[in-house]
Amino acid sequence: MTIAPAGTRNLPAQSTYQTRVADYWNAEENPVNLELGRLDDLYHHHYGIGGADLSVLDETDPALRRERITAELHRLEHAQAELLASRLGPLSPADRVFDAGCGRGGGSVVANLRYGCHADGVTISAKQAAFANEQARKRDIDDKVRYHHRNMLDTGFETGGYAASWNNESTMYVELELLFAEHARLLRRGGRYVVITGCYNDTYGRASREVSLINAHYICDIHPRSEYFRAMARNRLVPVHVQDLTADTVPYWELRREAEHLVTGIEDTFLSAYRNGSFQYLMIVADRV
Repeated sequence: MTIAPAGTRNLPAQSTYQTRVADYWNAEENPVNLELGRLDDLYHHHYGIGGADLSVLDETDPALRRERITAELHRLEHAQAELLASRLGPLSPADRVFDAGCGRGGGSVVANLRYGCHADGVTISAKQAAFANEQARKRDIDDKVRYHHRNMLDTGFETGGYAASWNNESTMYVELELLFAEHARLLRRGGRYVVITGCYNDTYGRASREVSLINAHYICDIHPRSEYFRAMARNRLVPVHVQDLTADTVPYWELRREAEHLVTGIEDTFLSAYRNGSFQYLMIVADRV
């Protein structure tokens, strides 16, 4: 499979919205992403799952309390990345995987460490792609893990060249129909696609006030849950496993709300949306047929 060197392919003409998204992530320096990643040079741009060790909040030394909270939040977000990666296999070191909306690259590294596979990450942010490629060089895995400044809706990668692909909290920036068409094109027959995402529960009707606030905060457009399944069906992606992770992510948000050095002001909105049932944290695993 022939791929142009990382970052060399020009992005297709961007919409005004895509340009705004790129500008947002090129300028983003959020401590909740950067401070957590500095612990082990695994930079994740997503939330966490699992039970939180709330004893970190009892720490009386301010500096140590900050360190312990940061480490616990990173443990939870890494658990989420490992859960997603565990659903991609079985993969061999010869296989290629595609990380759509890769951010600063943590997910591709996790997949490579687990399977030894080749990984191509794509982000609309030139700054993120350069940062992630530097991390791959530092780890000496840049021969297998590469990041590209491209649009995940139009990657230019080889049709059928990938054994697995995923989106980790990045689907809310694009139209699902276009996104799943590209994943279906890239995946070989029988290939695996995984998405973890926040979606609004359309059995409750239209998006709630909390979902609208989250959209405004991240300049995104959260999709209704049902649209994921409709768009997959139209693009030869057949769900084989669906898991509601809402209850699993609440401890992360409860802890993050108490992290004075990391709060962004959106924490209570997420918790309210999860608790009133209007918003869900969902994992869908699908096979390309």
